[in-house]
Amino acid sequence: MKELKNNVCKANLDLVRHGLVIFTWGNVSAINREKGFVVIKPSGVSYETIKADDMVVVDLEGNIIEGNLKPSSDTPTHLVLYKAFPEVGGIVHTHSTYATSWAQAGCDIPNIGTTHADYFSHAIPCTRAMTQQEIEGEYEKETGHVIAERFTGLNPVHIPGVLVGNHGPFAWGKDADDAVHNAVVMEQIAKMAYISYGINPNLSMNKDLIKKHFSRKHGANAYYGQ
Repeated sequence: MKELKNNVCKANLDLVRHGLVIFTWGNVSAINREKGFVVIKPSGVSYETIKADDMVVVDLEGNIIEGNLKPSSDTPTHLVLYKAFPEVGGIVHTHSTYATSWAQAGCDIPNIGTTHADYFSHAIPCTRAMTQQEIEGEYEKETGHVIAERFTGLNPVHIPGVLVGNHGPFAWGKDADDAVHNAVVMEQIAKMAYISYGINPNLSMNKDLIKKHFSRKHGANAYYGQ
């Protein structure tokens, strides 16, 4: 678990390095599937002082296995997603400016360019509004359930991120570093889409070009890279 703690700590600091978080507005986790343990950032701890030993280890029911600090308040959301998406090894939550703006607007980020298509096969989906019962109940856990519900019929490997309506983005990947990478890409995609619609509100995207760019990097016939 020491290596996983180091990786998760580094990934959390990478959020700051990439400009995705200010103050304590974000968290990264990663899972050891063999043990069924999740390592996650502690709640409300400054990125300026955080270290690997501060990371908290919990099981998939949220019980603390290791750590002297409280885990992130978003831990129940992460745990629901690890259960719902068995291919996922790391999860990121931020309040990055442009992705959060799309989430607050309650809008999917449409796939309108090849940069988007290189990483996401379709639009980045936004969840429905949460009910009063969900908000007043186990809010963070219900947030995870709303995300999982939104992915009914969608492939979380081909769409490694979501916008939680009125809230902000979550991204994921094969491990913590990959999840951070996808969070950075999602923020840039959100920014470019916002600017593009400002230039041309009636823009459209060639579906064949979307399919081509996604298949260059993903699947059996991928050929991008070494």
